[in-house]
Amino acid sequence: MKFKKPQALLALLLVIVTAVTGCGADTGKTGGSVQAVESVPAALKDKGDIQIKVIRKIGGDDHTAQFLAGAKQEGEALGFKVDTFSAEGDTAKFLDAIDQAAEEDLDAVILSHGDDPATVEAAKKLRDKGIEVVAFDSTGDLAEIDGVTLTAQKDEALAQYALDELVKVHGPEANIVYLWVDGFPPMVRRNAVYQEVLKNNPGIKEIDRFGVANDNTSVDTQNAVAAMLTKYPKGELDAIFATWDAFAIGAARALIEAGRTEVKIYGIDVSNADLQIMQEQDSPWAATAAVDPKLIGAVNIRIAAKKLAGEDTPDNFDLDAALITQEELAKSDKAVNMTSLADIIPGWGTSDAFEEAWMKDLKAANAK
Repeated sequence: MKFKKPQALLALLLVIVTAVTGCGADTGKTGGSVQAVESVPAALKDKGDIQIKVIRKIGGDDHTAQFLAGAKQEGEALGFKVDTFSAEGDTAKFLDAIDQAAEEDLDAVILSHGDDPATVEAAKKLRDKGIEVVAFDSTGDLAEIDGVTLTAQKDEALAQYALDELVKVHGPEANIVYLWVDGFPPMVRRNAVYQEVLKNNPGIKEIDRFGVANDNTSVDTQNAVAAMLTKYPKGELDAIFATWDAFAIGAARALIEAGRTEVKIYGIDVSNADLQIMQEQDSPWAATAAVDPKLIGAVNIRIAAKKLAGEDTPDNFDLDAALITQEELAKSDKAVNMTSLADIIPGWGTSDAFEEAWMKDLKAANAK
């Protein structure tokens, strides 16, 4: 009698395991899977379960978090498995992640902010393995690799929108601080517009500048701007042009703490944290030009999906930018966040770019 209960229990466990295993085998491809949706291109169906990895060089900021979230959300809506990784500005970790991806069973890799020749060589390894590649805000040399699509925000438009607002508010003569860092493709494009604006408006004088890109950018910028304020008392500094919202956040903190909110900030990029600062009473952050980072992540996934489906994709694609001002935000009777920003900026956060009919069918199937 001692042995019958364990034997009975073992038999029961075997029945349960068999049942669970059988269910798992039957549901490996559910109604929302690539294979189950009739409109999905055959080339994509033939690949089975789709696995994509998103590897971003920079990190530690809300823009990165939203970009990665947008990519993951869009991919999973399509029924794909999406893993994300941020190297937090560490080049070695970034390149190592790409090398590891080349050895994994991946269908596509989305790179973000790869800015050096080593990134190009690493991307070549991915393509040699048959892995599709989409690269956001990365070196133009990646265009030399067959099949790679380069995506970007319309950086020229971002800079132009912010600087046009600065000139409109402060006139053709102003003393400004420039927050910018070299070495990144989007920063190079933004700087070209900045130099042209200075050329066309000789009365606008750059009296100081600062820029670092690391996991402590906002704090370093805050300290740098605080030091600048001691050099330029009231009346000697009119505005700050911040080419990245990590710069603008640091600058805003410095201005608020010093009681120097008469100095206005004109930035690039946006997040919930940025919008909160812009909507604070007497905030110095007057305007920012941006593209929804979640949408950027989503569009990059769509392009990768089209590649996997054997459909044509462009060599380059730029996402449209918009200008967000304190004046527009003040029109709302409640606090504006990244979601409700669509009520202020027409079309914000939405785009049908590369969203094919079969993708909509796939999303509908996965939503059931």
